[in-house]
Amino acid sequence: MTVAQEKNPPVKLPNEPAITPQIVAEHGLAPDEYERLLKIMGRDPTMVELGIFSAMWSEHCSYKSSKVWLKKLPTKAPWVIQGPGENAGVIDIGDGQAAIFKMESHNHPSYIEPYQGAATGVGGILRDVFTMGARPVANLNALRFGDPKHAKTRHLVSGVVAGIAGYGNCMGIPTVGGETNFHAAYNGNILVNAMTVGVAATDKIFYAAAAGIGNPMVYVGSKTGRDGIHGATMSSTEFNEDSESKRPTVQVGDPFVEKLLLEACLELMATDAIIAIQDMGAAGLTSSSFEMAAKGGLGLVMELDKVPMRETGMNPYELMLSESQERMLIVLKPGREDEARKIFEKWELDFAVIGHLTDTERMVLTWHGDVVGNIPIPPLVTEAPMYERPWTLTPPPPELDAATVPVPTDWKASLLTLMSCPDLASKAWIWHQYDHLIMGNTAIRPQGGDAALVRVPGAPKAASHKGLAMTSDCTPRYVQAHPETGGRQAVAEAWRNITAVGARPLAVTDNMNFGNPQKPEIMGQFAGAIMGMAEACTALDFPVVSGNVSLYNETEGRPILPTPTIGAVGVIDDIATSAGSRVSQSGLALVLIGETKGWLGQSIYLRELHGREEGAPPPVDLAVERRNGDFVRGEIVGRRVHACHDLSDGGLLVALAEMCLSGGTGACIKLPASDVAPHAYLYGEDQGRYLIATDDGPALVEAARKAGVPAVLLGYSGGPDISVDGLLTLPLQELRDAHESWLPGYMNSAA
Repeated sequence: MTVAQEKNPPVKLPNEPAITPQIVAEHGLAPDEYERLLKIMGRDPTMVELGIFSAMWSEHCSYKSSKVWLKKLPTKAPWVIQGPGENAGVIDIGDGQAAIFKMESHNHPSYIEPYQGAATGVGGILRDVFTMGARPVANLNALRFGDPKHAKTRHLVSGVVAGIAGYGNCMGIPTVGGETNFHAAYNGNILVNAMTVGVAATDKIFYAAAAGIGNPMVYVGSKTGRDGIHGATMSSTEFNEDSESKRPTVQVGDPFVEKLLLEACLELMATDAIIAIQDMGAAGLTSSSFEMAAKGGLGLVMELDKVPMRETGMNPYELMLSESQERMLIVLKPGREDEARKIFEKWELDFAVIGHLTDTERMVLTWHGDVVGNIPIPPLVTEAPMYERPWTLTPPPPELDAATVPVPTDWKASLLTLMSCPDLASKAWIWHQYDHLIMGNTAIRPQGGDAALVRVPGAPKAASHKGLAMTSDCTPRYVQAHPETGGRQAVAEAWRNITAVGARPLAVTDNMNFGNPQKPEIMGQFAGAIMGMAEACTALDFPVVSGNVSLYNETEGRPILPTPTIGAVGVIDDIATSAGSRVSQSGLALVLIGETKGWLGQSIYLRELHGREEGAPPPVDLAVERRNGDFVRGEIVGRRVHACHDLSDGGLLVALAEMCLSGGTGACIKLPASDVAPHAYLYGEDQGRYLIATDDGPALVEAARKAGVPAVLLGYSGGPDISVDGLLTLPLQELRDAHESWLPGYMNSAA
């Protein structure tokens, strides 16, 4: 194609409709945004050009409501190789190795079609990681469902869990951690946040910036169909009574093809043939081609009739906007096409040269020789809408006086109720469907510790026991009550969970799930959460290296709880020094680290026992978090800790019960002399605390005193019961029956 041809105005395809205000609105563009488009183009767009602007300027792809706030997050540290802006974040974990990771949402698709929505969420995040040259080593999933009594909840849990299991298991990637919560605020809009962690050599990391005028652009993977068209646009709007009609915008995945794609890409990456590579995620061929050219400051010509198609009669509009899964776009060095083709054909995957790079900084699309799209690339970025939407911060609610919260009349019943409630009940029914041991590197499996721990494959012999710790965390009810505190706490809890297994917390990926940003109170939740997160990430040297924003999580005007999910990764030099949370032997001293004031505001105890969601969430003192956590990590790495568990939902007594259930050994504790009422001491959710099982309690307490860390010896492990002196004695088996029966019973009951 000549330069003159590239400047030709595009032709309209047969039966292409005229662009009307209704068609513009259906593409999710506001009238002023469409005027901006017309100014850039200098003419009316064709349908394919309108579709491209619609996708690239959608909330899902452009972050037009959130970008101004995301810039406030800290993203740099000496160990950060790549921060936000690429497919995934990259951190240095030593020995010439890097951890590559990211978390993404697939909320709307999973509500509409739970199996495929969740499955393709897993597939998409896997591609984000291996497109950068990493072999995925673990998956995690943070799931939020509606009230268990809601008519759709059971169906959604079943489909989402099956979709995650089906895709991850077939890929041979262990799903090692995550979280699952239930709340009526998610009745009409569940959250499915998928995270993948991979490992690569630091000198073999691949990026998306295209380079080299004339270099070939190659399409690899599955053929393109009509599934997922308008997926990015659909994910940028609220739900309503017509949401079921959006089912065609949900992609259909094939994990077996993705496994072939993974191996083929890694094989090609072992050569030096690749200049740039990008997966086709949201907005498919549109976003992948545009982002590669934009990052490289180049233009491109794409011959759309050369795209491999699995359906007859497809047109350029459908090809550019399809979100068919298991596809990649690659820029190759010239002359390497045959070498690459042989690799992909060996893996029985499609391979097609569909275009080349130019120096025009224009996206030129052809269809059987005719130009059907011709868009200047830089303005699509520089002129993209970016809003500083009005926002109103959530005022801090009044603190709740623990004296106004009733003391249990039956302590045994109170613990049984909490341990069998939907949020705290065992999630074994879920994670038993995931293959969490495949690849043979899982050192701490689900519910075995506060964070999962995976051996790092391919490490040099001297570091053969190096491990990656990973977790996902958020307490949405805290964020709802006070977004700044909730954002701060989400980061702090992720940091604590990494610390509690003995690893050094290194970096964060976030998934910002919120309602309609055009409502000032919702935008204020987002702003407040970012403020708290930024403060915590800075204080804890815990930079944000990747992430995702999911807005418009509302149905009929009812928003979800604000849910800034934090995925975190840390490293431990030798997994032999790690600690899980299992109390598996008698005679261990149980030491509480951190100060207990008995904070019951927004607690699980308050909600589940008394039906109240009120009060301020527990404050987060980041200096105290750092001091207490650094001390605990030092004790773990020094091999003076048998088990460790951070205190979060349910406070001290729930943490003790979880440790005892996990290890199969009871415990007897006695509350220390304190001004804090017993129910507040046992169920309060004060932050910055850990429960440790150790051989020598007095020595640990003394070491903590010297470090300026509050610590108290509570009692010892052993026996068949959990006993709190003078308050309750509960057989461990009775507690286990209650804890493990709720979710299987719920899923097996009649709808």
